[in-house]
Amino acid sequence: MSTNKVALVTGSSRGIGAAVATALSRAGWAVCINYIERADKAEALAAKLRAEGGVCITQQADVADREAVFRMVRRIEGELGPVELLVSNAGIARQQQFQDITPEFWQRLFAVNVNGGFHCAQAVLPHMLREHRGCMIFVSSIWGQHGASCEAAYASTKHAIIGLSRSLSAELALSGIRVNCVAPGVIDTDMVQVLGQETLEELAREIPLGRLGRPEEIAQTVLHLAENPYITGQVVTVDGGFLA
Repeated sequence: MSTNKVALVTGSSRGIGAAVATALSRAGWAVCINYIERADKAEALAAKLRAEGGVCITQQADVADREAVFRMVRRIEGELGPVELLVSNAGIARQQQFQDITPEFWQRLFAVNVNGGFHCAQAVLPHMLREHRGCMIFVSSIWGQHGASCEAAYASTKHAIIGLSRSLSAELALSGIRVNCVAPGVIDTDMVQVLGQETLEELAREIPLGRLGRPEEIAQTVLHLAENPYITGQVVTVDGGFLA
């Protein structure tokens, strides 16, 4: 069993999650790289981190599946130790006009983006409560703060995550558990590449810093929130000034 501090980063085979797992590993955390489909990406990341001297495992689990989440956490506890940091990052998105959203897609979006965070938080919370320490960081979005055209379903889930994070921070502070939220802007990942180059260039022009964000810049914020013991109840916007 590892003697490192232990972190679970959901949806961490690529994109923001992979950058967060990398930053945490390099800072001395033992990390569980969670994925739903891309085992190849997860294993490649794990191999890279182990080559750097990091301690990590990979675990397939759909965070919408409560039993799968609890099995994952039990495995982490057995192989790495109790989870001291949860980074609830797993999420899905699709741009769609509101009238075209099916009930099935709406429910799936909430199942992954909101229920996934709920399941993971409840799975890791018992140890944190016993030890009177721990940290949870939820990844929302500027669309959860501001809303956006053709993003009603996604924005609704990300707004719910902000509500969950703020409420938990108030509830758990007396137990020594910190809860924060990161709201990324337009970050250069696979998820936004589907918008197409023309749209991305237009978005970049609207951002005061003149470019899309990088996953590593979100990871820096997550690491800071994870390791600063006096920050809780915050929603940190990292968007290059887009909403300023």
